[in-house]
Amino acid sequence: MHLSITTRLVWHCAEPTDILLQIEVAATGGQRLLTSALDSTPSGHFTRVPAQDGIGERIWLHQEGDCAVTYAAQVEVLGRTEPLETLAALPPHRLPGETVPYLMDSHYCPANRFSPFVDEEFAAFEGGAKVAAMRDWIAAHYRYVPGVSDASTTAIDSFVERRGVCRDYAHTLICFARAAAIPARFASGYGAKVHPQDFHAVAEVWLTSAEGVGGWHIVDATGMADAASFARIAVGRDAADTSFLTSFGQADLRELAIEVHEVA
Repeated sequence: MHLSITTRLVWHCAEPTDILLQIEVAATGGQRLLTSALDSTPSGHFTRVPAQDGIGERIWLHQEGDCAVTYAAQVEVLGRTEPLETLAALPPHRLPGETVPYLMDSHYCPANRFSPFVDEEFAAFEGGAKVAAMRDWIAAHYRYVPGVSDASTTAIDSFVERRGVCRDYAHTLICFARAAAIPARFASGYGAKVHPQDFHAVAEVWLTSAEGVGGWHIVDATGMADAASFARIAVGRDAADTSFLTSFGQADLRELAIEVHEVA
């Protein structure tokens, strides 16, 4: 699938402030950047640094006053689309080292707290079928309600309230998978079918194919994205690692506008 993406951010810093941006589509396996351009307000500092797991880049800015960034890209998405139910999970002792951090609790994902529920609710399933059952359970029990969660909302909060937005759905699914000893990570990106249009979040789980080939597979309990239609920006343990804008000081976000379209 070919996606056309345009993003504009406007914010104000009352005093000199360090800003960390993650808004560009990553040049990585499963997606190919056809064009990419970023324009920003002149900054006292502009540096690119590698992002989590070497997927994508973060941008350091040092700014004061009114600031704006515009990003435009054309992306060909080539993601794998194997049915989850055909994939298998490895026992923890056979997992590759790079997946181990994604078995552990993280700031928004206290997975160990979900172990009793996961053991009882999904005991009849294994591997990818278990992840599919988790996805379907969240889709059936949660309501997509913008504005009910914020930067302090954890997966526990979302599970209690049974509502939230994409980040909350992803955090819950990540907790369920980790509680079942299946590596799971958070991914941010763009999707043409996301409504209302915004940065989108999905879970990725590490499973193996029938041929024994392991890899990360996108799972979206909101139903708005899949491997064929999601352009990844960044990955991490949870939303804290993939925030589109992190300020080390006060930054007042004035405008956020995103457009994503499928291109024939």
